[in-house]
Amino acid sequence: MSTTRRIGSLTASLAIAALALTACAGSDAGTTPSAGESGGSAKTDATITFIPKQLNNPYTDVVLGGGKEGATAAGFATANVVGPLEASASSQVSFINAETQAGTNAIVIAANDPDAVCSALGEARTAGAKIVAFDSDTNPECRDVFISQVVAKDVALIQTKLISEQIGGKGEIAILSATANATNQNEWIKFMEEELASNPDYKDIKLVAKVYGDDDDAKSFQEAQGLMQAHPNLKGIISPTTVGIASTARYLSTSEYKGKVALTGLGLPNEMRSFVKDGTVTEFALWDPAQLGEVAAYAAKALVDGTITGATGDKFTAGALGERTVEDGGLVIVGPPTVFNKDNIDEYDF
Repeated sequence: MSTTRRIGSLTASLAIAALALTACAGSDAGTTPSAGESGGSAKTDATITFIPKQLNNPYTDVVLGGGKEGATAAGFATANVVGPLEASASSQVSFINAETQAGTNAIVIAANDPDAVCSALGEARTAGAKIVAFDSDTNPECRDVFISQVVAKDVALIQTKLISEQIGGKGEIAILSATANATNQNEWIKFMEEELASNPDYKDIKLVAKVYGDDDDAKSFQEAQGLMQAHPNLKGIISPTTVGIASTARYLSTSEYKGKVALTGLGLPNEMRSFVKDGTVTEFALWDPAQLGEVAAYAAKALVDGTITGATGDKFTAGALGERTVEDGGLVIVGPPTVFNKDNIDEYDF
């Protein structure tokens, strides 16, 4: 039975918090349970801060909405959002440093670069903060757990399958990604390339280009234009980023390539609905982004309370989403991807 997702937009107070660093009690970090403790008592005055790749991103807004709700339900006294307006490799470091100085108990971060943030995160951990990566991982040595949307290979395989179906199993395709250093994007692309090279069903599909729109609407739109100019025989585009797929769909919808060049990837139903209904896009995929933020918040609280340490086999309950288990490498999986098309897209609201 299908379930309608209704994800509320971020409040005005969240927007204000995202643009200004909110001071937290500096003494909190000293009372955070150490990594070796388990079964600790709940910390009632704990603070959490979310640091996304960038602010003012529709996908990020949904993730953060779920994160804020999850933080409140999990028992955090204060939940803040800070972060850069542009998704560059080093843009998050100053925000991490400020949270360390503020004594924030838990930092939840979607890394623009897996290594650029590590030194700052190391200082935060030394000061007592628990580090949860979500959406896009850091180097595993730099955090306690990583909350992944789905199994990375499954994300790659569903997108590869969709583009193959939409171009009849043969022809030139391209990938329009986010930033060149984005951990999640690069892992998905690696699996796509491996699948295209090894699966005989895809022997007639040729990946001719990989371009990066930096999760910027205007740049992604320009990259989509550039792909068509550089590859006149292009049959399809995979864009594993919500900004990229929406920008590319907007370009294709008013171009001569509408209905001729297939587009799939990862998108938000509310952004893609009109493009599905007008025939620009046939099918695309995603998970429920709000659940990603919600699970991350519950994991952060379990770490702060000392009920988990991030070790393989640790378990915690993510509210109504149920129990989650920490897998090898500190990995926690949220749920499987969903494919959206004209038959089901109106059942979802996020």
